[in-house]
Amino acid sequence: MRHALMYIGNFEKNFPNLTNATTSFVGSDGAMHPYHPWPTSANGLRIGYMEKAGKKFVAVRVADDTSDVVLHNALVMVPGEHFGFGTRLSSEPTLVEDNIAILKLLEDILKKNVDHSSELLQIRTRFKERASSK
Repeated sequence: MRHALMYIGNFEKNFPNLTNATTSFVGSDGAMHPYHPWPTSANGLRIGYMEKAGKKFVAVRVADDTSDVVLHNALVMVPGEHFGFGTRLSSEPTLVEDNIAILKLLEDILKKNVDHSSELLQIRTRFKERASSK
């Protein structure tokens, strides 16, 4: 499976107004910037992330083909552990083919967002079904 990580703005400026219908963010220039489209080859999870002060990137939104969940509690993403080794984040959506790393990211998101556990558990179930059928 191919997953995608996408930058969706500065955390402090954009997280308070984030919904699952949000399609743009306020940039450092104060202007609105539309999200890049998700890569058509991304057939797995789609993770929206924001940047916190100190160059910390945090997962704030998780989606698959069925659900789109905005997290109440952002999770700091750890390179290698959460999106594989050798993967670099950029302003363009980043593709990740490491199912184990993405599952670890999803599991850590679940632990930090028990208020969304029902939706996130359903996403995890669908993810595991698709990953095991490959």
